[in-house]
Amino acid sequence: MKERIKQILRGREKEHLSDPELISSAVLVPVYQKAGEYYILFIRRTERVEYHKGQISFPGGRKDEGDSNLLATALREGFEEIGLRPEAVEILGELDDESTISTSFVVSPFVALIPYPYDFEINREEVEGLVEVPLAVLRDKANFREEVITDGGRTFMAYSYHYGDEVIWGATARILKRFLDLLYGDELD
Repeated sequence: MKERIKQILRGREKEHLSDPELISSAVLVPVYQKAGEYYILFIRRTERVEYHKGQISFPGGRKDEGDSNLLATALREGFEEIGLRPEAVEILGELDDESTISTSFVVSPFVALIPYPYDFEINREEVEGLVEVPLAVLRDKANFREEVITDGGRTFMAYSYHYGDEVIWGATARILKRFLDLLYGDELD
């Protein structure tokens, strides 16, 4: 799986969004193997954070002045939010930038292989908890929804993934869909 992801991401041109009106941010898309199955790790944000309260997202956040680049942002945020040490992360590649609809962020996603098990240290001010979702569940079309939404005169496609009581939506779902489309293409269940 690791080599497959690296090959797919290396063999394509990343789409960059550059808009001075958007706030630069970055996330990790953490992939790991548990009991012979691959998972993606998400976080549930607390109600105390400034943006995206209570939402399921990837670990990450806004670029700080001290960050040398967006990868440094993703790694710093992963450490601050869940205690994921940068040296424990193997970056497999980048996905296309994605913008948020209502909060004016541009998100640069970095796909990362992380160890399992791992002793996460959750920052309870920012993260309510971890959400582990098997790739097999995300590949299953029965757990995927898409609909056309019109908001403020703009029309766009909205995606969501469902896992038990959890719903992954918004920019996180768009990033996830892009990743799954690249990884599995026509193989999606």
